[in-house]
Amino acid sequence: MPVPEAETFLDPAVAARLKRTPDGLVAAIVQEHGTGDVLMLAWMDDEALRRTLASGKATYWSRSRGEYWVKGATSGHHQQVTKVSLDCDGDALLLTVVQTGAACHTGTHTCFTDDLPVEA
Repeated sequence: MPVPEAETFLDPAVAARLKRTPDGLVAAIVQEHGTGDVLMLAWMDDEALRRTLASGKATYWSRSRGEYWVKGATSGHHQQVTKVSLDCDGDALLLTVVQTGAACHTGTHTCFTDDLPVEA
């Protein structure tokens, strides 16, 4: 489970609105500023959100590695956050970003590349 590393905490008014998974996480949907493309889905806890709001750099909680990661720190494919919105139920965040390079770890612009057939 994520553990805050910093001495400061997320604004209590914002934290009170978040509905977290049992692991303390909130889904973060990432949308590209300008194009509106949905780029990816990641996970944030209170500390990742606090770091993102404070720095303007998209910071997430890696469930597989069990650590915080700043998007682009190793790949160079950065996300500069221009806006963060909380959905009406408090169970998802929408990050609007200026994307540098590919958003997906596979090297594609977006993680949503596999269209499924819809029967109308």
